[in-house]
Amino acid sequence: MYAVTGVRFRQAGKIYYFDPCGLPVRPGDHVIVETVRGIEYGKVVSGIRYVTEEEVVLPLKKVIRIAGPEDAEQVERNRKAARKAMDICREKIREHGLEMKLVDAEYTFDRNKVIFYFTADGRVDFRELVRDLAAVFRTRIELRQIGVRDEAKMLGGIGPCGRILCCSSFLGDFEPVSIKMAKDQNLSLNPVKISGLCGRLMCCLKYENELYEEAKRRMPDVGTRVRTPEGEGKVVLLNLLERRVQVQLSDSGRTVEHPVEEIHAKS
Repeated sequence: MYAVTGVRFRQAGKIYYFDPCGLPVRPGDHVIVETVRGIEYGKVVSGIRYVTEEEVVLPLKKVIRIAGPEDAEQVERNRKAARKAMDICREKIREHGLEMKLVDAEYTFDRNKVIFYFTADGRVDFRELVRDLAAVFRTRIELRQIGVRDEAKMLGGIGPCGRILCCSSFLGDFEPVSIKMAKDQNLSLNPVKISGLCGRLMCCLKYENELYEEAKRRMPDVGTRVRTPEGEGKVVLLNLLERRVQVQLSDSGRTVEHPVEEIHAKS
């Protein structure tokens, strides 16, 4: 078993596990940790717990220390420097005529690297841009291409529901979302109504999907021939939440609706 603590580096970022090295870290503490990118500043979101080897990626990186006021000041200086770096990078992108949209920039805590996040429709040859930026900042430069969902997560915003975007407020990871989920929930298939600010299907379609899938398994399929208290017919519509079935009767063509308990498969 390994003692670990969970740390996030962004508001709704992925949780990474670190070896607390005996430090009394608690949720809400800020810590300085060792990462593959260098020394970073993060927030503890889960206290010390014990996990098996299968639950972590070895070797575990370490918590160096619990952060103090001077570390928070360093983070704020890095943020201000990153905003200036974005202005310079945008100008360089224009000079090189590159088809890319700069989304965000950040310095690692130790200022060992500056990372620029961008979106683009395809691959971008930014080798000359990296050389120019390295000459300006005199540190390691990383340009990282991200997708439109990641862009929405970084920039944030208000969704069609009137709430702050799920991806930027609490979702640590994106899960696959399909048009089938919208169909199962009897939602309008108008792309405008089921898409988020990123232009992709809304993440919240996933939240109740298991409930709808379970309800659907207990209902007859659309098109199935069934018997109702009013005669035989064909299933034309399902109301999964109320567990009711609409059936078009064979003899009259009339549509009737009954609880699923009153519907029986035709033998």
